[in-house]
Amino acid sequence: MSKIDLSMDALDPAKLKEIDALVESLPDPSGSLIQILHKAQSLFGYLPPELQLYVARKVGVPAARVNGVVSFYSFFIENPEGKYNIAICLGTACFVKGAAEVLEKFRTELNLPKEKSRTDDGLFSIAEVRCIGACALAPVLRIGDKIYGHVKPADVPGIIQHYRDLEEEG
Repeated sequence: MSKIDLSMDALDPAKLKEIDALVESLPDPSGSLIQILHKAQSLFGYLPPELQLYVARKVGVPAARVNGVVSFYSFFIENPEGKYNIAICLGTACFVKGAAEVLEKFRTELNLPKEKSRTDDGLFSIAEVRCIGACALAPVLRIGDKIYGHVKPADVPGIIQHYRDLEEEG
């Protein structure tokens, strides 16, 4: 098991000052934790443990509370995402209709073991989500703003190739 380096040295001081300014402008920072975390994520792109700890200390709440909020809400991310983040719904309707097999096919095609969420080239990442809100299309996934419904494992190579082709065109 790898240790997490909770050194604040990796965090951009200019961005931390923006967080500080927001916290200082709020009458009740601990009551505005979600707002502060949104700002932090917009600045850094995601909420690594070091940043969560920084926010907890700045706001004056336990780090466990910050992590609880981050891990509960699906709009917060704890790891850097790829250019194309593949959000695969594993909610009940999607799971029953084969979402786990679709997820495994994506992992196989992208050569992405379970302990990793992003490809080495940074092009793709996978996020397991609980509901996308399109149960009638189960199993469903989202890449950016595009929703893919009734996805089968056989569809996965074509979906991946579409995004690889976009890279070659761009």
